[in-house]
Amino acid sequence: MSSESHSDQFHLPTLTSSLFDPEEDSSIHDPNGVVHGSSSAHSQPSDDVSIRAHTASSQPSTPSSSGYVAEIEDVALQNEIQELSIHGSDEDDASISWRKRKKHFFVLSHSGKPIYSRYGDEHKLAGFSATLQAIISFVENGGDRVKLVRAGKHQVVFLVKGPIYLVCISCTEEPYESLVEQLELIYGQMIVILTKAVNKCFEKNPKFDMTPLLGGTDIVFSSLIHSFSWNPATFLHAYTCLPLAYATRQAADAILQDVADSGVLFAILMCRHKVISLVGAQKATLHPDDMLLLANFVMSSESFRTSESFSPVCLPRYNSLAFMYAYIHYFDADTYLMLLTTSSDAFYHLKDCRIHIEMVLLKSNVLSEVQRSLLDGGMRVEDLPPLPRFGSSQLGQNRLQLDSPDRLREPNSGIGGDAGLWHFLYRSIYLDQYVSSEFSSPINTPQQQKRLYRAYQKFFVSMHDKGIGPHKTQFRRDENYVLLCWVTQDFELYAAFDPLADKASAIKTCNRVCQWVKDVENEIFLIGATPYSW
Repeated sequence: MSSESHSDQFHLPTLTSSLFDPEEDSSIHDPNGVVHGSSSAHSQPSDDVSIRAHTASSQPSTPSSSGYVAEIEDVALQNEIQELSIHGSDEDDASISWRKRKKHFFVLSHSGKPIYSRYGDEHKLAGFSATLQAIISFVENGGDRVKLVRAGKHQVVFLVKGPIYLVCISCTEEPYESLVEQLELIYGQMIVILTKAVNKCFEKNPKFDMTPLLGGTDIVFSSLIHSFSWNPATFLHAYTCLPLAYATRQAADAILQDVADSGVLFAILMCRHKVISLVGAQKATLHPDDMLLLANFVMSSESFRTSESFSPVCLPRYNSLAFMYAYIHYFDADTYLMLLTTSSDAFYHLKDCRIHIEMVLLKSNVLSEVQRSLLDGGMRVEDLPPLPRFGSSQLGQNRLQLDSPDRLREPNSGIGGDAGLWHFLYRSIYLDQYVSSEFSSPINTPQQQKRLYRAYQKFFVSMHDKGIGPHKTQFRRDENYVLLCWVTQDFELYAAFDPLADKASAIKTCNRVCQWVKDVENEIFLIGATPYSW
């Protein structure tokens, strides 16, 4: 049962100092090491969390040396991290600036011990964490589980994962479903670093302190939280590919397949957050959420950029209880290779694989084509081709119908694309991949893009609302946009138009978008990828 009420309806138990009694000594100290190309690559961590500290034994447990100080390419994230380091690190729950934050994330243990806070020093927020823990315990003692508390404009969203509690306090008007999924991803990012075996530590010592295990990883979580405002993968549960000529992608696929056949579980070639090629061993499938969390972990960790690395990682959707081992190498500032294996002593084998892959990629000009694609960008609404007068519609019978065929007229030309088309998201359900158009001139600031992104989030939740849906189509008009969503068994389309756009023209334009995506699918999707059954 979901407890959804105002916070003043809770009568909290008295907090005692026992929540903050000194904890017993723990054998786990600092797991945040990354094994670089050396004989230490042969160290053999097991699946237990305590063993992860073994790979870091030669490195001090400081943020500057543990491998998590990122080279941030995104200016907005860089500014956010800088702001936190200057103004936010000393905040506590009594600070006016802390209270004005629109969206907080907290991670705490079931004993109320703070683990992570997006803003402020988690140690200074110990009393606040204890209050959150008391709310959860109070409801659980009554035989229920609290999921959501509304307090004025704020939503307090709770997620309980065994001995770990995650909480979001938000006044951003994002749907509850979106916020709880964001908490799930934060928990998943934690599992990438520690595995779910960390629960065993709490079984042995309920007052166990997890913060040393995550020391220096704040940048990883900050990067993930920032992606909630710009990356559609965080709510679509799909990944996107870098646009490439079919022959170029085939060349990358071929060499990665050779590597997969030699004992590599997954071989992934990426350009920033976009996939160039992905190959898995037979019967091995990689969940899009795992790809999102793994890419975020790699891109926000500077040590991976500066040298070839061999690091234990966990893929929560694949096996949340065990580490696998990732060989990571950057070919340039944007393009990197990840080779994943279950073998802890495979470093030198994977190094040889990387050398072979690099030779083939250079010889076949794949890396130069990747850089060219990065400069060219993706699909632009201004380039939308006309729909052929005669010919098959998108995927045969899938065609969005007009309310009244008599109202059909040629699309009017607006700012952005035809019929005032400003932006679209297209998700292939079978491939678990999506493509997003470049932002056009009406949506050219981070604030405007963030507002559209959140409009898509709400639309996505509405379309998949099991209580009143799911829906096949929706058309909404407000002062900011005309939003049109269309869901079939094959794909989902989310499109944003000028708020004065004509409905009939918008419908016709959506049909053109779907046909366009179909025509260039070999360039924008990884067609040969194994479908994910999850």
